[in-house]
Parts: sequence; structure tokens; C-alpha cells
Amino acid sequence: MSPKNPQNRHIYLKTFTLRDTKDLDDIKRDIERKMIIIIRITPLAQKDVGDLKNVVEVLYDSVTSLGGDMARLGEERIILTPPDVKIWHGE
Repeated sequence: MSPKNPQNRHIYLKTFTLRDTKDLDDIKRDIERKMIIIIRITPLAQKDVGDLKNVVEVLYDSVTSLGGDMARLGEERIILTPPDVKIWHGE
């Protein structure tokens, strides 16, 4: 059985380590490219929790405005998905 992808477009998975607020532009660009992104947030969390909170809010706004989704993966990572990939958040 072949996967249903009307445009025969691949969905890419990318990992990223968030070290600084300057990384935000690169991540937002990948969100617009409709990638699945797993972000390791620990380095920025250790540096500045306030900056981390702001970056997470901006990423959440960016991904949800495009119809995507966001969730935590444990204590160290978050995942961002494009509109055609949904995260199960429980019942």
C-alpha cells in the first residue's frame, strides 16, 4: 500500500538544538517549509528560562497559524509538525 500524498511531496524530519534566540529565524523558516522539527531546548533553558519561554510562544504561534501542531517530548525536547501531521495529545 503506498502512502497517500496528493502532491507526491516528501515530509522531512529535522532535529535542531536551540542555543540562542537567534536560532528562531531558522526554525521558523523550516516551519514554513512544512518540516517535522524536533528541537532540543536544554541549552537555552540552562542559559535563560525567560528567553526560552518567549521562543516557545513564538514557535507555537508560528506553527499553529499554519495549521500545524506542537508538543513536548519529555523535559528536553519539543516537536513541531506541519498541518498534515497531527500529534495525539491524549483523550
